[in-house]
Amino acid sequence: MWDYIADRVIKEGEYIIETGYTVRAAAAHFGISKSTVHKDVTERLKSIDLELFERVREVLDKNLSERHIRGGMATRKKFKR
Repeated sequence: MWDYIADRVIKEGEYIIETGYTVRAAAAHFGISKSTVHKDVTERLKSIDLELFERVREVLDKNLSERHIRGGMATRKKFKR
């Protein structure tokens, strides 16, 4: 793997851990597609840094379990306007 890709993958993983943000938010922060971020942190990161991958996976699993709640809050906010 090219060095610049490995550097990007590690930066994305660290950002997600530090902030607890979603893949979508990380993609917006780095100016790349969410598909790229998702592939980076779910596939590429595992072969680069297993410990970091496991920590990122915990954050992503937490975000996944809370997704329906955030969607409901957004819908409620939309209809209150």
